[in-house]
Amino acid sequence: RLFAHWEAVASTHRVSLPRDMAGPIVQMARHSQAREPVPYVTLSQHEKCEEAAYEERWYPAGKWACVTKREPMYEQSISMGFMKLMRYICKENSLGCYLGMTIPVLNEIHLTKEGTELEHEVITAYYLPGEFQQNPPVPMDPEIHITERAPLRVITRVFYGMTTEETILREISLFWELLGSTDTVLRETYIVAAYENPSIPQRRNEIWFICRA
Repeated sequence: RLFAHWEAVASTHRVSLPRDMAGPIVQMARHSQAREPVPYVTLSQHEKCEEAAYEERWYPAGKWACVTKREPMYEQSISMGFMKLMRYICKENSLGCYLGMTIPVLNEIHLTKEGTELEHEVITAYYLPGEFQQNPPVPMDPEIHITERAPLRVITRVFYGMTTEETILREISLFWELLGSTDTVLRETYIVAAYENPSIPQRRNEIWFICRA
């Protein structure tokens, strides 16, 4: 039943779910309560109409497992990338064991020059749990690369629901309206942070604007 549920979710992303994903799906479900947050420091919080509008954070340098996919649709790229990472997390690593889930999973995206569409290439990144930061298990999949990502300062805003190209472009536009004119953040590269697995309909996400160095 669990596999059938994920299969239905995958189909909404125009992706077919391979049978070998059954094991990782069961593993993820079994450990769904134990998720390690990626460490960060809150620098400032901003409210609008007495509601939390956005916050500024600093993320220290750390090791991430990254996959780059370039599929015809954004939803296909993130689905294919995350499935590869799930296999790595659940067993296909040099230790042959479940590594543990961290949140959020990041999807780094780029806008076209016109700013009206997303580029097809997406980097999906999983933060290595604290116990593996010094010595990350080696991925069996050659498409997964362990990368030391530099410290990152971002401005973040929460949104809920499915992450499609349409919803992301809308969230970016809404966030720009909220921030107003500023040249302190990048305009062509953004990050979509996912906190819950893709089978949850009203899942929590964030859009991250990346502060210039």
